[in-house]
Amino acid sequence: MNRNTIDVGVIGVGSMGHHHARVYQELPGTRLVGVADADLDAATTVASDYETTALSTEKLLDRADAVSIAVPTEYHYQIALEALRKDVHVLIEKPLVDSASEGEALIDFADERDLVLQVGHVERFNPAISALTDIVPELEVLSVDAKRLGPPLDREIGTSPVLDLMIHDIDILLSLLGSEATILDANATADDQYVTATVEFGDVLGTLTASRITQRKVRELTITARECQVHVDYISRSVQIHRHSVPEYIEENGDLRYRHENIVEHPTIENGEPLKKELEAFAESVREGTTPVVSGEEGLEALAVAREIENAALEKTRVVQ
Repeated sequence: MNRNTIDVGVIGVGSMGHHHARVYQELPGTRLVGVADADLDAATTVASDYETTALSTEKLLDRADAVSIAVPTEYHYQIALEALRKDVHVLIEKPLVDSASEGEALIDFADERDLVLQVGHVERFNPAISALTDIVPELEVLSVDAKRLGPPLDREIGTSPVLDLMIHDIDILLSLLGSEATILDANATADDQYVTATVEFGDVLGTLTASRITQRKVRELTITARECQVHVDYISRSVQIHRHSVPEYIEENGDLRYRHENIVEHPTIENGEPLKKELEAFAESVREGTTPVVSGEEGLEALAVAREIENAALEKTRVVQ
């Protein structure tokens, strides 16, 4: 496929799927041909908002070249397989699927049919993370500390904080550090709504925390290197690089004083909504037949690490109970 505009649809128009529909309607290179949802009223409302049509999944797949799948994870595999069988390219919201065998099957099927299978790890498209891809390769990284915290949700999410929140940071760190992850320890508390994990990424020591009980929303990543410390705030989409000057003693009016100034650099970060960048990249992969930014294999790797952390942490709480 190599045409200027592709026909797209959204399957599942809950919180995230609603935004997919909005962005597709805004992008110049996509035409939103329909939305589908088990809740027909929800699909009809979103279709009305974005000047498209509420359809059954089957009819939508007959019309679309590519779809976003934003349904609960337990339905990802079946709907994605149905789409691929109809030669429709798919973007699946994270986590990719429930199990490794399902993920491998989708990856193989997409490869056989030369179709794009992208995983919706939207933080990869955060402008602050895009800046890190230029900064991190020049550093000797020693440790990383990722925090993804927030208050209790007013709706059922159906997955643990590891698969809902921490998996973003797992994906980012696997991508940035280019090393396999080794789980050293994992723990959970507060009815498994607060989870911490200690993970090695090659020679880099990582601490990851995910919480649904913290009364302040935090999305931060701190990278400690020999040369500096880099702090990323996902919410403000900002990066700070902390360096220090050479400490020195100076004499002022006959008094000897110690001076040690900190130097903080603020790299220029481009603007842009991460979801819009993600869907632009997906459309580009479909149009040009290129490998997506976040491939099925990468989504499956992040899922495997998340599952290992989840199992290690939750097993301890079950033993305690």
